[in-house]
Amino acid sequence: MWLAHLLAALVLLAPAVVHTQQKDFRIRAARALDGTGRVHPNATVVVRGSKITAIEPSNSEPVDVDLGPATLLPGLIDVHSHIGWHFGRSGRFEPRAETPAQDILYAAENAYLTLMAGFTTIQSPGQPGDVELRDAIARGVLPGPRILTSIVQITPNDATPSELRRTVRELKQQRADVVKIFDSVARGDVEQVMTRDQLEALCGEAKVQGLRTMVHAQTSESVKAAVDAGCTQIEHGTGVDESALTLMAERGVYFDPHVGVVMQNYLRNRHRFLGVAGYTEGRFASMEQAMRLNAAMIRKAASTPGLKLVMGSDAVAGAHGRNAEELVERVRRGGQAPMDAIVSATSLAAESLNLGKTLGRLAPGYQADIIAVDGDPTADISAITDVSFVMRDGKVYKR
Repeated sequence: MWLAHLLAALVLLAPAVVHTQQKDFRIRAARALDGTGRVHPNATVVVRGSKITAIEPSNSEPVDVDLGPATLLPGLIDVHSHIGWHFGRSGRFEPRAETPAQDILYAAENAYLTLMAGFTTIQSPGQPGDVELRDAIARGVLPGPRILTSIVQITPNDATPSELRRTVRELKQQRADVVKIFDSVARGDVEQVMTRDQLEALCGEAKVQGLRTMVHAQTSESVKAAVDAGCTQIEHGTGVDESALTLMAERGVYFDPHVGVVMQNYLRNRHRFLGVAGYTEGRFASMEQAMRLNAAMIRKAASTPGLKLVMGSDAVAGAHGRNAEELVERVRRGGQAPMDAIVSATSLAAESLNLGKTLGRLAPGYQADIIAVDGDPTADISAITDVSFVMRDGKVYKR
C-alpha cells in the first residue's frame, strides 16, 4: 500500500510545481515565524524559483496560496533521524531488508512521511543506502527531505588513532556529511568507552577534512571528554549534570537530546521490536528509566544559559512523520519556550549543519523551504504537528 502511495506522489509532483523562475509565487498566512524568533503578522512570503525574495505585509493583492489563519515557518530540520529503519512485511522491526533495493524503498517511504510532516532537511547517522537516497531526492526523482548522512557509525574498537584518522578520510571520500561516533554504551551501567586519544583522532581529523562530528554520549564524563576533544555535537546526554551542560554552552557545542519521540515510540511498538536485534524486556525496562532521567535532564538543559539546544528526534521504525512530537515534549515537560523550540528546529539546527546561511529562515536569499501549520505554535506548541503546506526548494509538495 505504501508503495502505491509513494508512486502516486511521484506522479503528482510535476503539477504541484506551479511557479517558474520568471514568476513570483506568493504565499499568504495570518503570521510568519522567520526561524530566528521574529513574528511577521499578516505576512506574505514571496518566492521566485528556489529562493525566498521577500516577506511583505499582506494586502488586497491576489496570491497564489492563501492559508488563512495558518502560520508559516521555515521547513523544519531534524538533526538525528534514522531514515532507513523500518518494520518489514511481518510488521516487526527489520534491521535489514531482504535486498538492498527493499532497504532503499523503505527509506524512501520514511522520507516521504517525514517531508509531509514538515521536515525539509534531516541528518541520518547513518547507513550506506543513505547516499543513494540523498542523491535521488536531490535530483528530484523522489519526494523527501534534504538528507545529510554519516553513512556508517563508528563504534568502540581497538583501532589506533592513525587508523581512526584514516577511517575519517575514507568517509570523506565516500561523501559523508558528518562523522557519527559512539562513546557511551550500556554494559550493565553506562560507561565511556572511547579513549581520549581515539576521540581526539576522530574529531581532530574530521575538522581537518571539513566534516562535523556527532557523539553518542550518555554520561557527564563522556560528554566532557568529547567536548575537550573538539567534537561538535553531543547526542542523547541522558545522565548529564549541570557541569557538562555548562561546558557545552561555554564551548559552543551543540546539544541534541532526545526526549519526546524515540523512547515513546519504542514503548508504543514494544511488540514489534521485542526479540529482534537485542531488544529484550530488560532493555525496555531501561528505556522506562531513561524517560524519567530525560524528563529531569531536559528541564536542566532548557534552563542552561547559552546552551545550543538543537532538535533531533532519533526517529526509528514507527516514528517517521512524528518527528515534531519532540518539540511538543520539550515545551510541555521540559519548560522550553515554544519560540525557542521552534528556533532549535530551524535556524539553530541549520547552523549546526553548517547550513545557516542558506536554510532555516524565512528571509530574502534563503532557500524556499516553507511550511504552514494550522494554528499558532507559539501559543500551542502542538500546532507544530498539524502541517497543511510543504514547499522545499520552491516546489510545493503538500497544500
